Amino acid sequence: QVCGKIIGYQFGSPDGTENNDINGIYIDGISLTHGNPRRHIWSFICGTQESVTANNCPCGTVSPESAPSFVGNDYFCESGAPSPWQYQFYPNDPLWDGKGCGSIEEPCCSLPGLPWFHKTLEYTTTDYIEMRLCCTGDTGDEDVPFSTVELYTK
Repeated sequence: QVCGKIIGYQFGSPDGTENNDINGIYIDGISLTHGNPRRHIWSFICGTQESVTANNCPCGTVSPESAPSFVGNDYFCESGAPSPWQYQFYPNDPLWDGKGCGSIEEPCCSLPGLPWFHKTLEYTTTDYIEMRLCCTGDTGDEDVPFSTVELYTK
């Protein structure tokens, strides 16, 4: 079993989900995986903006982007930027806490357990957990800094 929480923030315009390659930058956000080859634990996805137009969250209500197949429902997705987003840091609306959500991301912010995730693996492992900060653009365009990481295993 793996559980925990990550609290992050948005800079600029992260794009939510990207592709279906667990070894690549498949989200703009934070990826938790383990093993070689990698196996998915949880994804913390940063959407583009909270309201008006698409925020690129799989759980969003306007133009949602599909989560990669290996992610399934094991993710949180939220944006910290009101509409329209700008090239700036958004410290007043932490990500993946279920608070301060805009209208199109409301389903993303009403998931049970937020801000905590819990996943029961179907197998025993002694692998290290790998945490990757992933963004397709450079840090002048988009970034997902974080302040809190708590991970627990059993």
